[in-house]
Amino acid sequence: MAITMNPSHTFEQLIAIMRRLRAPGGCPWDAEQTHESLTRYLLEETYEVIEAIDEKKPMHLKEELGDLLLQPIFHAAIAEEAGDFSIDDVINTLCDKLIRRHPHVFGDFEIENSNAQIENWEKIKKLEKGSERQSALSGVPDHLPALLKAHKIGEKASRVGFDWEHADQVFAKVMEELHEFEEAWAGGNPARMEDELGDLLFAITNLGRFLHLNPEEALRKTISRFQKRFGYVETELLRQGVLMQNATLAEMDLLWEKAKSAELDSKS
Repeated sequence: MAITMNPSHTFEQLIAIMRRLRAPGGCPWDAEQTHESLTRYLLEETYEVIEAIDEKKPMHLKEELGDLLLQPIFHAAIAEEAGDFSIDDVINTLCDKLIRRHPHVFGDFEIENSNAQIENWEKIKKLEKGSERQSALSGVPDHLPALLKAHKIGEKASRVGFDWEHADQVFAKVMEELHEFEEAWAGGNPARMEDELGDLLFAITNLGRFLHLNPEEALRKTISRFQKRFGYVETELLRQGVLMQNATLAEMDLLWEKAKSAELDSKS
């Protein structure tokens, strides 16, 4: 099948392009890929989409969404070759799931708000999974980043009533865990310090969840701010003819505060 550049390609043409790439005489690299070898790209493309969203650049987001879309197309092509399922099966399964889990839209069921929809979604999901999901905490992927996984575990526990009632109770738990970490640090026991640090991070994650703040997003944005401020310090020191390793902490801290102030001014 001849495929040419076209400003209005269809979904079917996208599938045809992937099949051509995987076919004999196509691309050797594409033909060698497996579900396992593509895992890293699925993760990388997801994070690149998030970065494009943060940048608020629609054209960049358009491109990155295309790169992300390639991944399920690629996996479906591999599965089709193995006789497991096709992209049509993937789409049919998704459509059926969306209809089934939105009875308030495609049926006569009524809900009051988005929280009620989340609860009903989980009930339907549990019925679908049957014996696969016996625990209230089931269904959280093992490979999620730790902060995001902690957030989701806390959400699931909360849905069955295992949660605090007020924010001040969660703050108190964070302070309790911080104190226990300080005690472990004073005792000089690395194993206990690791345990207590984990407890502290988990408590902080729950505080974020309780206040409707995503800890993974919060930390990711903090890291981004740190990188920008650090880059400003590096650039300014070099402009002054000073290598960073030769600057004093006071000099670096002064530039850091300037970067921080400029950042705050741009938001006001």
